[in-house]
Amino acid sequence: MSTRRKFLFSALGACLVQLSGETPSKLLIRSARPEDFEMTLEGFSSWLTPVESFFTRTHSYTPTIDMAQWGLRIDGLVDTPLTLKLDDLHKFPRAELVSVMQCAGNGRSFFQPGVAGMQWERGGVGNARWSGIRLADVLKKAGVKSAGNQMMMDGADEPPGTMPDFVRSLPIKKALHPDTLLAFQMNGEPLTASHGFPLRLVVPGWAGDSWVKWLTHIEVLDHEYDGFFMKTAYRHPIHPVPPGTPVDLSQTTPVTQINPESVIASPLHGSRVTMDRTTIRGAAWSGESPVTRVDVSTDSGRSWKAAALGGQATQYGWRLWQLAWTPKERGSAVIMARATDRAGQTQPLVQDWNASGYLWNVVQQVRVEVGDTVAAPPSGAELNIPEFPDAVKASCLPCHGADMVAGQHLSRPQWEKEVDKMIRWGSSVKPGERPALIDFLVSHFGPR
Repeated sequence: MSTRRKFLFSALGACLVQLSGETPSKLLIRSARPEDFEMTLEGFSSWLTPVESFFTRTHSYTPTIDMAQWGLRIDGLVDTPLTLKLDDLHKFPRAELVSVMQCAGNGRSFFQPGVAGMQWERGGVGNARWSGIRLADVLKKAGVKSAGNQMMMDGADEPPGTMPDFVRSLPIKKALHPDTLLAFQMNGEPLTASHGFPLRLVVPGWAGDSWVKWLTHIEVLDHEYDGFFMKTAYRHPIHPVPPGTPVDLSQTTPVTQINPESVIASPLHGSRVTMDRTTIRGAAWSGESPVTRVDVSTDSGRSWKAAALGGQATQYGWRLWQLAWTPKERGSAVIMARATDRAGQTQPLVQDWNASGYLWNVVQQVRVEVGDTVAAPPSGAELNIPEFPDAVKASCLPCHGADMVAGQHLSRPQWEKEVDKMIRWGSSVKPGERPALIDFLVSHFGPR
């Protein structure tokens, strides 16, 4: 079978899997509708993350793409507006790279006080081989005018109700970087529907909000796009603020690069290890500067040892690491891992707080019990979702599942803010129903 025919049959299979409504067995389901799936800690043991284990972040519903109608439109401040079909894109020189993709909100659940949003733990990240063409080659064919300094990016997904469309913009300098790709393959296979089939942006070193999926439109602008997901969302404070402090949008900046981070994959928090030799393992990554060192502590940060780095050394991919440890005494021990990149950036011990819960990268702590036998770690707690009253179902569940609501643990002011946002986005909450709705949310899904 020809390469082209293999691509089309694989893509069709991906679409059929998407339409089947099956949920992935190797991922944690943060929200089944829209799709928000988190990688488990097991995923940090692989250099390349298998597609079936790779996290998924979706703001609206996964679109069904009609390839007979699909095309990539490039317009705005360009000399020659273009509309390119997939066959047209395949005629450009091929390019590929290995890169981490990480949700800007990865680790959000660890912020204190808690913040609203998808309650990711550590698995809103993955490392894959992305194949496609250079975005710069397409933009050069269109001819970016001198006034163009930003690039607006839109996909085929359509928001429910009056929720704003997920549209982002990217500085032209980053768009023209030779490592910024238009990708149609992931780990050597066509993109699945959940990961952006038929085309997505790959913006290595930057958070996943810039990696727009199901790409259909690029517009070159002379200003930063001023839609909701640029001027309001995916922004963080310019300067550190006390936890719980609201920040005016004028004092924030868009999320761009991710920070150095490491995750301990083994042993697991709460597990028991023997007095014999134990191997501590994990993965570490950074943004545009590669990780060059991982240090591990087994005594709550009093002393540190350099771990051995494994996996392939790439500009944007993560490094696997490991350290052999023979405990000297029984009792409770805290293991910590700290990544440092080539630019000298390292992980903090205390996180700067922000109201949206972005860019968490504080040094992880894993507490284990050292003894004579190995016991299984405690299983993770499942969401306790009570029966929703009819009025709550009618207000909250038309656009997303109960699991998304149950994952939040917000204060009354935070729930009031979230409910008001949902009302602006089309939720059918009658004025007289708002107090009872908020009472229900606070009583069942209040702060931890």
